[in-house]
Amino acid sequence: MSAPEPGPLRIPLADLDYDQAEAAAVQRVLASRWLTMGPETAAFEAEFAARLGARHAISVCNGTAALHLALLAAGIQPGDEVIVPALTFVATANAVRACGARPVFADVCSLEEWTLDPADVQRRIGPRTRALLAMHYGGFPCRMPELLALCRAHGLLLLEDAAHAPGASLDGRQAGTFGAAGCFSFFSNKNLAVGEGGMLVTDQDEIAARARLLRSHGLTSSTSERHHGRALDYDALEVGYNYRLDELRAALGRVQLGKLEAGNRRRAALSALYRRALAGLEGVHVPFTGARGTSAHHLMAVLVPAELRDATRAALRRRGVQTSVHYRPVHTLSAYRALAGEVHLPRTEEIGRRELSLPLFPGLAEESVGEVVDDLAECLRAQRPSG
Repeated sequence: MSAPEPGPLRIPLADLDYDQAEAAAVQRVLASRWLTMGPETAAFEAEFAARLGARHAISVCNGTAALHLALLAAGIQPGDEVIVPALTFVATANAVRACGARPVFADVCSLEEWTLDPADVQRRIGPRTRALLAMHYGGFPCRMPELLALCRAHGLLLLEDAAHAPGASLDGRQAGTFGAAGCFSFFSNKNLAVGEGGMLVTDQDEIAARARLLRSHGLTSSTSERHHGRALDYDALEVGYNYRLDELRAALGRVQLGKLEAGNRRRAALSALYRRALAGLEGVHVPFTGARGTSAHHLMAVLVPAELRDATRAALRRRGVQTSVHYRPVHTLSAYRALAGEVHLPRTEEIGRRELSLPLFPGLAEESVGEVVDDLAECLRAQRPSG
């Protein structure tokens, strides 16, 4: 007999911060009768670059495309190795594989700090290592000064997966602007959400030029340029991709960018409320206490006992509270087990067994935080053996 269908959601994991401003932006694009890359895309790129203090911002169809283009434009080739965290979404490693390179998985700093451990990264540098791809987990900046020093000492490229971190900063510098290139995702559950979409930012003219070329089939002119008579013909200089962003999502992105700062502040306030409510709750640990820099607070991630995690998730869902797991470590996934070999990442693996993501989004009511914590406490108690 199959399991009963869960009831309706009372408190979702994430929700859109959308109103009439997004509807008006879409109507503006429809009235223009131009749907592919055009003035909205150009404006979104300029506004995003200005917001981050980056020289270039190149919009793409999703965050994975941004990662792939960043790696290619930085010169990653088949046979190269790129050190990546295993505590990340699989797209981080997939983008490396899409270049024909090999991801080398590294551990996180601790059960308190879930970003790349510079000491473990150093141990994994080998003769084929070409780059380090750091991921700002949950919106909390990595130890960028240490990672930058490590890359300089070994002649490596530093790239950033900033999918969780638009608006995060460290030492007055925006996440995504420390390395040769930074990559953002605008998926529906992200702090800046357009459904699908992404952005590559860089201060290096060469990387920006090659990313723009590869984004649209390696062509020397765009559809918009030919339509408006700014170009009459085109050539294909490289074998490229169709990674373009459309005007509708660019227009949505511009509105969402304007809401980002306030949305991140609201996430920070809700996260602080969660921390106070979770303090002293048996079996629950909240990481990143005293974290450096300013977080984007993309996730409200906690640790619970591994043997109770999955049953607690199911019990919460029956109560209408949606949760998730961020993430099952990439080196344990079927597609990567053989490639990763016998690598053992004790901190990452423990987090993978114990992590639970609770609802967090700007529209979440403060009283809902208390409800989630109360439900979590009751569900954990119900799963513990009696006696």
